[in-house]
Amino acid sequence: MTAPLQHRPAGEADLATLVRLRDDAARWMLARGVTGQWRPGELGEDHFRRIMEHGEVWLAEGGGRVVGAWELWWDDEAAWGPQPPVAGYVHRLMVDRAAAPGTGRLLLAAAEARVAGTGRTRVRLDCLASNPKLTDYYLRAGYRLVGRKDGKPQPGGPAKSFALLEKELPAPAASWDLSGRTSP
Repeated sequence: MTAPLQHRPAGEADLATLVRLRDDAARWMLARGVTGQWRPGELGEDHFRRIMEHGEVWLAEGGGRVVGAWELWWDDEAAWGPQPPVAGYVHRLMVDRAAAPGTGRLLLAAAEARVAGTGRTRVRLDCLASNPKLTDYYLRAGYRLVGRKDGKPQPGGPAKSFALLEKELPAPAASWDLSGRTSP
């Protein structure tokens, strides 16, 4: 079982850590033959700084070190078009590969808890349409495939096609915290 994680919003002092996590994840994917998703050096500190100004970037810590991070946006017109404010949009879910198995699911649960805590009823995300293993990962985490976005602009690179996935959040019968646990 994976130990409980602590979650906190990222700040200016965390920018280098975020870039390292992203680049390490990109190298891990490339080593496994996933060539279209992320490239090392593609996003720098300016990217994460901009997201912190217009959305949220969260870090997960466990065992005294950062084990993952994710971005949380409150709209994503580039992928989903104009939408009513009912969802949070998870981007760049990044896990330190030295972290315990299951850490990615804990990060996803924390992102879902954050969205639920705002009163929104769903979480949306997208992943490269040509990456069936990642799509399957999200399907096994309770997401459903709801569409496809072709030609989505990418920071620092050419437009790509993405699978659009969505998860309905449980009714707020319980209070949520960022550990991913619920309590009555």
